[in-house]
Parts: sequence; structure tokens; C-alpha cells
Amino acid sequence: MRVHSAPGNGFQEVIYQRALEIEMDDSDLKFARELSMPIYYKNKQIGERRVDFFVESKIMVELKAIIQLENVHLAQAKNYLEAYNVQVGLLINFGSISLQFKRLENSKFCPNPNNQ
Repeated sequence: MRVHSAPGNGFQEVIYQRALEIEMDDSDLKFARELSMPIYYKNKQIGERRVDFFVESKIMVELKAIIQLENVHLAQAKNYLEAYNVQVGLLINFGSISLQFKRLENSKFCPNPNNQ
């Protein structure tokens, strides 16, 4: 909430990434910013994509700076959770007048994908 209220809406996504990084540092959260994560298909790596933040080695955080979140953004974030095999994610939009966020869960999460 502090990141959204301080600069307000209307900035590029990278501004909110930098501000959120400061907030997470101040909160002593362990995180990686723009972490390159492998994407798997049938337990085989088929590519990589950078996640905006990976927090405490278990929560994917994707940021947007758009006027309104749409179903396509939600679907994209859910697909990333499945592709990364991450259980929980947050989709946060700093571009709207009011902060928008969605908590996402991966229904296909496998705690130990190598033992399928």
C-alpha cells in the first residue's frame, strides 16, 4: 500500500519494482528481483522467463502498471505459477487509482516434481 500511495499511479512498472524492492529490504524479506526461472513441460525445461520478484523462495510476485487488470493478466500469472511449479503468487497492479491485487494458487503444484 505504501508503494502505491507514495508515488501514486501513472509511472512505469520499473518505478514500482524499485520502490517495492526498498519496502521488502526494509521489512527484512528475502527476495530475488527479476529472477530467471526455468519453464517446464512434462518435467523438461523448455525455456526461461524472469519473474518480477520471488519472495522467501516460495511466492511469485508479478507487477503491472496498467489502468485495469483484465482476465488475460490473471491467466498469464496463473500460467507462470504452473510453469514455474510455484504454489502461491501475487499479481499486483499499481497503475489503477486504487491498488489492485490478486492472490493466486497453483492447483497443479507438485512439492517434489522429480518424483512424479
